[in-house]
Amino acid sequence: MKTIANINALAEARALQVPSRELSLKRDPSVSKFWNNNRNLLEDAWTEWELKNKDKLLLPDESLLDPKLRNAINDAWENPEKEDVVANLWEEIIPGVYETQFFDLERLADFRKYLEDAVKSEIPKRAPYGIQLNRYGMILDPRSEGYLAAPSFQEFYNTIMNRFMRPIARLLLGTYGYDNQTFGFSIQYNPDKDKDLHAHTDASSATLNINTNLPDEEFTGSIVDFYDKASGKTVQTKFEPGKAIIHRGNVPHATHPITSGQRSNLVVWLYGDQMQIPRGSISSYGSAGNSASKIITSENVTARERWSVPNSPKDRIAPF
Repeated sequence: MKTIANINALAEARALQVPSRELSLKRDPSVSKFWNNNRNLLEDAWTEWELKNKDKLLLPDESLLDPKLRNAINDAWENPEKEDVVANLWEEIIPGVYETQFFDLERLADFRKYLEDAVKSEIPKRAPYGIQLNRYGMILDPRSEGYLAAPSFQEFYNTIMNRFMRPIARLLLGTYGYDNQTFGFSIQYNPDKDKDLHAHTDASSATLNINTNLPDEEFTGSIVDFYDKASGKTVQTKFEPGKAIIHRGNVPHATHPITSGQRSNLVVWLYGDQMQIPRGSISSYGSAGNSASKIITSENVTARERWSVPNSPKDRIAPF
């Protein structure tokens, strides 16, 4: 557990005057100065908040994830030759876009409560105002200003990125060599504001978009379009509780307006050093007709290399 340098950090953080949304959207220099000047204070505040609430806070870990996915991932880390079991848990929507059950539905409510407790902490958090959705979300990655710095959440976040997302992206999308760096944020769609997202691509090699709605939290609308460049067709899908979609960042996609209810998601990205992403085709599918047909086989990349963590340091470049 991180040592708290300032034992009064929580009270001091709660008393801060956060820059207005208008200044944030204009990228006023005072906004970045605010977050950078208070970075250590906010990190200490999150640590203090977690310590003070340790008896009633869930400490998120990989037990929150779907058992089939979790077990297959752990087996593959022990023996990368079992990676085809992981690949076969994902259903292909179009080339470069896959979905599966990511969170355990029986544990999803625990995780949602943790996120809600974080929102209610009164510790200043920077919304992801670099995209259209900029009111209800939180920045998750330490490379960004005002991130969710609770130590237990950061440990869970790193587990998601290093043990789960990166090898999955390498398997299905062929991102090896373009996945050293991470980025993440949460979003929420509402009918009155932040209700849709126009067609776009991501500045990522791979994007993992995980729905955190509970089974009884229904919504209408918010259909997601994915454009298949090869066929010229648009394929539509709808997020279900605890399900995740992983796709190459260069796949065009858009979200239709939500018409009732709310949709909440965690969105995490992988990309290379200095924000490098693959250009053109770097991989090919494995041989069709066997259990590994979904695995992308990048030239000279072995299974053991796919199931590894990059040695290069984290850079400080954030997409927004």
